Amino acid sequence: MASSSSVRLHHLPFTSRRSPTPTNLQFCATSCQWRRLPVPGAAPPSLRLRALLSRGTEEVEKVEEQPGRIKIAVVGFGNFGQFLARTLVAQGHTVLAHSRSDHSAAAASMGALFFPDPHDLCECHPDVVLLATSILSTESVVRSLPLHRLRRDTLFADVLSVKEFPKRLLLGALPEEMDIICTHPMFGPESARDGWAGLPFMFDRVRVRDTCSARRALAEAFLGVFAQEGCRMVEMSCAEHDAHAAETQFLTHTVGRMLAALELRATPIDTRGYETLLRLVENTCSDSFDLYNGLFMYNNNSTELLNRLDWAMDAVKKKLFDGLHDVLRRQLFHVGEREGGAERTEVLAVVPGGGPDNDDGRATATATIKSGEENN
Repeated sequence: MASSSSVRLHHLPFTSRRSPTPTNLQFCATSCQWRRLPVPGAAPPSLRLRALLSRGTEEVEKVEEQPGRIKIAVVGFGNFGQFLARTLVAQGHTVLAHSRSDHSAAAASMGALFFPDPHDLCECHPDVVLLATSILSTESVVRSLPLHRLRRDTLFADVLSVKEFPKRLLLGALPEEMDIICTHPMFGPESARDGWAGLPFMFDRVRVRDTCSARRALAEAFLGVFAQEGCRMVEMSCAEHDAHAAETQFLTHTVGRMLAALELRATPIDTRGYETLLRLVENTCSDSFDLYNGLFMYNNNSTELLNRLDWAMDAVKKKLFDGLHDVLRRQLFHVGEREGGAERTEVLAVVPGGGPDNDDGRATATATIKSGEENN
C-alpha cells in the first residue's frame, strides 16, 4: 500500500457525515464498499471507477434543504404505518420506511423511501424514528436497530396502543442523549377515513431536554404533525393512558370479538342499535389478533377489566333469573287441575348451569304451587 503522502482523498457528498478516513480508499454509496484509488505515477487501471450516489440518497438530500421539514423514519410499515406515512408525505416531510416485509411498492406509491436494511435507514440520519410496529414485536425491532449509526439528538416516538411498556423499553434501550415521546393516536384507518380533525391524540414528553432549543423545536415539530391535522391534543402520563385505554380500547375490542363469535348478520329489520353492533364488529375485527393480544398482555389493567366484565355478566344474568322467580314467573304459569279445591299450577324454570337434562347444560325444574301460597 502506498504511503499516505502520495494519496489524494476525494470526498463525495454523503449523508453519513463521517470524518474523512486517512487512507487511499474511496466510498461508493451505490455498492456500499470501499475502493482503492490509483496511486499517482502508477499505471492506470483497466477500468475507470466512479462513485455514484444512490437515487434514494439524492432525494433525501434534496428534501433536507427545504426549511420547516423533518425527516421521519417509520419503523414498521404495515397497515397503520402506511396510514400515518400518507399524511406525513402530504405535509411535505421526508418519510423513510423500514419493515421486515417488503413494502417498497407501497412506499414508492406514496412518495416514501423504503429501506429493507435498518443500517441503510439509520445511515440517512432521520430526525425522528417513529415506531409503528406491532406491540408484540416492538422489543425485538428496537433491539435490532443499529442505534450507533444515528445522531445523538435523534428523537424516538411510538404510536403503540399501550404506553407504559414502550416507555420502559425505550428508557432502557436508548442512549441517554436521545429524546423520547410516547404517543397514541386514538384512531386508525377505519375511524379516521374522513380525516383526523377532532380525534384525540395522546402524548407524553417522556424525555425532551428543555435546555436545548433545537431539541424542543424538533419535538414540537413532530407533535405539530398531528396538531396541523386538527387532532385534539391530549397530554397525559403513560400510566394514566393505560388506565383509561383498558376501558376505552381493550373493552371495545373485547366486546367486538365476543359479538363476532356470535356470527351476527344483518337482517331486514335491523335497529339502529343493532347496526351499531355490526359496525363495532367490523371496526375491531379488521385489526389483527396480535393487536388485541398486545392490548391484553402489555396493559396491567386488562386482567382486572376482564374480571369486571365477567362480574357484570353474572350480575345481569342473576337479575334476569331472580326476576323469573319473582315478578315474571306468574306469566309462565300454566293452570292445571285443581287439588282439594285449590288451584294447582306448574312452573317451568330454566336454571343456568344445571344438570344434563338439556343438551346446552341447562336443567329444568317443575314446581307445584297452590293458589294463595305463591308468596310463602
